[in-house]
Amino acid sequence: MGMTTDSVIHALIGGVLIGAAVSVLLLGSGRIAGISGLFGSLVTGRATPVALWFIVGLLAAPWLASFAGFWTRPDFLADPVWPKLVFAGLLVGIGTNIGTGCTSGHGICGIANLSPRSLTATLIFMGVAALVVALGFGGLA
Repeated sequence: MGMTTDSVIHALIGGVLIGAAVSVLLLGSGRIAGISGLFGSLVTGRATPVALWFIVGLLAAPWLASFAGFWTRPDFLADPVWPKLVFAGLLVGIGTNIGTGCTSGHGICGIANLSPRSLTATLIFMGVAALVVALGFGGLA
């Protein structure tokens, strides 16, 4: 499967929307769009209204995209892989705690702020992800 004009346009639109969302969050609340930190503040009850709406927007995006005519993945809870997804999510949560941030915080916001720490963290995240896929552990099925 190669790149098509539609896939390039969709990627461009997605990138612009992500950039706009993290900019609004930073300008509106002074917070970096590190999803693990935002979700953590929600879990601990310290979420600001802006952080809460940011998380709601993340959860609502696939639903809204399906109404706009874009294909979205079927309900993953109906698939037998959801326990693996929960387990993977827990591992990611532990990793973000150890790495003091997630790919969104380091990869999108940190690199944009020219943070050497974020560049290093993102290179490690992506390197490990490539290794996992190369070793054949990338599939959930």
